[in-house]
Amino acid sequence: MSTVELLDENGNITVDWEQFDKLCAIQCTLREIASFFNCSEDTIENIVKKEKLCLFSEYKKKKSGSGKISLRRKQFELALNGNVTMLIWLGKQYLDQSDKDIHEISGIDHEPIIFKIVPFIPHLPVPTTNLY
Repeated sequence: MSTVELLDENGNITVDWEQFDKLCAIQCTLREIASFFNCSEDTIENIVKKEKLCLFSEYKKKKSGSGKISLRRKQFELALNGNVTMLIWLGKQYLDQSDKDIHEISGIDHEPIIFKIVPFIPHLPVPTTNLY
């Protein structure tokens, strides 16, 4: 990606808003946009405030939506064309699907654990020796 100067031939600051909006759409940060236009973050914030009459964060939020929509559309397209990974991921995101978590507990040397049920009688002392 090449950088673009904000100053025109007369030294006035100008912004290619179409390019700016595309950068917002692909979720570029303030720092990245400033770097692209070869200026400071403050300059970007001031230009947006002056020309768009809002804060950079508000403007970016409005313009970043189209990029998110395009990304979501592409993800669904991939899934519907048989991309198994995308099908699984979208299923987990939107259909509350999940991987099964199977936990197996075993005793020493992978032997089964044996439980012995002993009735509890309140007036008798609780056994303290090994029950099995």
